[in-house]
Amino acid sequence: MTTARSTIVAIATPPGRGGIGIVRISGDQAPEIARALLGQLPLPRHATSTSFRDAHGAVLDQGLALYFPAPHSFTGEHVLELHGHGGPVVMDMVLQRALELGAQRARPGEFSERAFLNGKLDLAQAEAVADLIESASTYSARAALRSLEGEFSRRVQAIVEALIQLRLNIEAAIDFPEEEIDPLAGDPLQEQFCSLENELVALRNAAQQGSLLHDGMNVVLAGRPNAGKSSLLNALAQRDSAIVSATPGTTRDIVREQIVLDGMPLHILDTAGLRASRDSIESEGVRRAHEAMSRADRVLLLVDDAEETAPTIRHLASELPVGIAVTLVRNKIDVSGRTPGALATGESGLPEVALSARTGAGLDALRAHLKDCMGYQSAGEGTFSARRRHLEALQHAQQQLANGAQQHQARRSELAAEELRQAQRTLGEITGEFSNDDLLGRIFSSFCIGK
Repeated sequence: MTTARSTIVAIATPPGRGGIGIVRISGDQAPEIARALLGQLPLPRHATSTSFRDAHGAVLDQGLALYFPAPHSFTGEHVLELHGHGGPVVMDMVLQRALELGAQRARPGEFSERAFLNGKLDLAQAEAVADLIESASTYSARAALRSLEGEFSRRVQAIVEALIQLRLNIEAAIDFPEEEIDPLAGDPLQEQFCSLENELVALRNAAQQGSLLHDGMNVVLAGRPNAGKSSLLNALAQRDSAIVSATPGTTRDIVREQIVLDGMPLHILDTAGLRASRDSIESEGVRRAHEAMSRADRVLLLVDDAEETAPTIRHLASELPVGIAVTLVRNKIDVSGRTPGALATGESGLPEVALSARTGAGLDALRAHLKDCMGYQSAGEGTFSARRRHLEALQHAQQQLANGAQQHQARRSELAAEELRQAQRTLGEITGEFSNDDLLGRIFSSFCIGK
């Protein structure tokens, strides 16, 4: 672990060969390292063409140097960026030279962590940096950019300010208990509770869309051998991702594919056919299929519509893990003649979609059904990126606000004020106003090195 005042260095561009590679340095020693490595301290915020030299003055590489003096930099510290040729050997030589001059290797996400700790970004904005880099679609990239610009944080802060004002009003009532509220005249504080709850619900709904853009939906394809799971996976992915064969039991292990569904990442897992088998490998595949189903957002239970009967479908559904969300997919309707489309509740008692993975009929109905299951709407101009921890915080704050309203109605003002204080603290965890080292460690360790 480096100290807060140490100078850190990392290659900020992806591994491999490219036209340009960037070595980033941040910390108090950055100016000193610049003078030793470049022979000069570049003008602030000017691209300077120069040579990068080793301890004996030999040229390691030639490129551009950019110097950002504190506090006007991404991290809030002195930052030096060296833009050279993007070969891994060349980049490593420049990195090693910086290490010789006293810098330490940066941990994943340490540059963004320092930006947060130095007040350049709040925690939600720092997470948006990683979301922007990892964006799987233009929708998610735009949403991450809005969070990076502070849209999500501003909405959270507006609710926090309203919570503080409500707390002040309640605590004033504690200090002046003789000011009784006339029930017939209405309770202005209760109206504030209702207004705040509506704002929290609206923000939580918006964050739900942002979370889906970031996390997406985990879907498991399950069913008997030869039900068409691999064919459906290939149809949704629009490429031959899984082997399709008339021989039962072709899929033994889990095959994973990620697609983007109207901006939402869809993580699809094709699993082994569900049947009893004496083959140890196939039995392990079935075990893994059940394990994957237990963690899925939704299971698509595929059946051959031309062969399976209602009793056998009910029996197959009863063998699935308890408590999971299941949609029955009637495949091979090009053989059975069933009309393609979706039903809220079909003959099986489950939501049903009828389709043909071979011809593509009904695939649009399945895509629409999956979006409806997650409550996903196409990303609009007001959508911002969010994570599951944000949703959990908003849910907890909403419950604490509801508890505060109940305490206020019961004329327990001290308890109502405490619930509001807890709600304020919970919302502060989103932006990092209140955080702990474990939370910061989990968040920033998921970042790429050099960011």
